[in-house]
Amino acid sequence: MSRLPLFAANWKMNKTVAEAVETARSLLQRLHSFSGAEVALCAPATALHAVGQALGGSEIALGAQDLFWEEKGAYTGQISPLMLKDVGCKYVIIGHSERRGRFGKDDPSLNPDLMRVFGDNDATVNRKAQAALTWGLRPIICVGETLKERQAGETDEIVSGQLEKALQGLPAQGGDEIVLAYEPVWAIGTGEVCEPSEANRVIAQMRKVVANSLGKEAAGKIRLLYGGSVSPENAGQIMQQKEIDGLLVGGASLEAESFARIVLAGANAARGRG
Repeated sequence: MSRLPLFAANWKMNKTVAEAVETARSLLQRLHSFSGAEVALCAPATALHAVGQALGGSEIALGAQDLFWEEKGAYTGQISPLMLKDVGCKYVIIGHSERRGRFGKDDPSLNPDLMRVFGDNDATVNRKAQAALTWGLRPIICVGETLKERQAGETDEIVSGQLEKALQGLPAQGGDEIVLAYEPVWAIGTGEVCEPSEANRVIAQMRKVVANSLGKEAAGKIRLLYGGSVSPENAGQIMQQKEIDGLLVGGASLEAESFARIVLAGANAARGRG
């Protein structure tokens, strides 16, 4: 089954409103005649409205980096799916390893009390994914293992376990709306990249989990992305892998020129797979 590739930029905690708008406009110029894949910009919450306006009428989608599962209420500091829809979001990242408090590099300044600020877990990821779908947002659900877990041979167990819990109760007919991302924690922001063939193997395993959880039809529709130190130099090689449907890009998406190169190289490689 042919799945339209998706290239999503995760700007994380970067960019003022002016910087975000400038980057979005520059990307639009670089990809003005591009087709054959979907592109999304997941901006910080403070810039969502302005970036949405900058992207207005274009083929580039707006995305958020997190949400809360209630529509409104006494939840200080949270952002609801209704609010994200209101500013024009189509996508929302859910369960990124950094939101779960799982980082590729150890930070000795983050003691257990400080780490509680990163509160996502399997249960909250599932609740947020359900809320996103209810409100017509497309969740990009992230899973991945730490270096310690990989060295212990636990990659498949960790990734499958996270994914099974994330998919609980999600509609089987939601295959067109759900996106999954394999982001090995040890490769995020570290410069370390998972070998493309290994990323392909893990993502193939993830598709089997989807088939068991939501059915074979959904497994054939759901797009599975790779993320973790993606660059213009390795994007094409990663996208040559037949199970990988796109890329979730962090640091290399902060510059329009760099991200545009990733999109073009990745889309070209995907077309070449036949």
